[in-house]
Amino acid sequence: MALDKKTQERIDEPVSEEAKRETRLTPAEAVQQMRIRVPERGNRKLRDVIERVNHDNQLKGWWHVSNVNAAVRLEINDHSWVHIQIVTNIALKLLRQLEKHGIEPAVVTDYGMTREDAEVVVALTALTHCIGMSVHREGHEDYSLFLAEPKLRELLAGIYDEPDRTVLISEVLQGITSHRADGDPLTLEAGILRVADALDMEQGRSRIPFEKGHVGIHSLSAAAIEDVKIDDGEEKPIRIEITMNNSSGIYQVDGLLKAKLRGSGLEPYVEVVAHIDTEAEKRLVPLYRLEI
Repeated sequence: MALDKKTQERIDEPVSEEAKRETRLTPAEAVQQMRIRVPERGNRKLRDVIERVNHDNQLKGWWHVSNVNAAVRLEINDHSWVHIQIVTNIALKLLRQLEKHGIEPAVVTDYGMTREDAEVVVALTALTHCIGMSVHREGHEDYSLFLAEPKLRELLAGIYDEPDRTVLISEVLQGITSHRADGDPLTLEAGILRVADALDMEQGRSRIPFEKGHVGIHSLSAAAIEDVKIDDGEEKPIRIEITMNNSSGIYQVDGLLKAKLRGSGLEPYVEVVAHIDTEAEKRLVPLYRLEI
């Protein structure tokens, strides 16, 4: 099967040039260029947390080793700080979209905290969810837990007093462990991270590992995802619209995103549609709706 040049390049080099360049830097050089940016929207606690994160070289060091393990040693998908940045922003977008439609996060309904506190939980879960990749891919969720707990106490010191600090840390840890393939999120915030992690899929950034240079359904489907947009739904609070350059991208939608949505707790609130932006394939799959 003949592939267009852009698709073939993504299959041959599944890890982005930016991610690979970072792995060639010294640790000090790599962490120096890392800076997380999120729309804080007047949330001073979130602003303070992000400021501390951007000055934390230990956390950035974990991100760097995670990417070396994934991109260089395992030759799978990108796990650089860019992945962290994308997932954090997607997670906050999902949370705010749900709140816009009157759906309250668990820290509000269960503890009487605020939406701003929920944003801190969601952001910190995204920022620490895969630091365990710095130890090993296998079981990285568990490694993330024991690395994250003391780090979260540092990041929240002086921003939250006890027992609120311990409550928020527990919620973050629950989100970390729940993002695994067989995870069981107990809160809206944990479910958001699970889905946000899967949505870092555009431009070949698949969360499904595939063999470098191998033309198969994993590589083809990953390369097929052009764009992911999150907006108001027609029937549900959130519409996830996925643009593909060929119909093999449906495997990403039906195989990866569907698995992460099921059991996330977000099923009642999310509709997913995918469409092809290539005229030649519109006759085959004009519009695909994911049944969750």
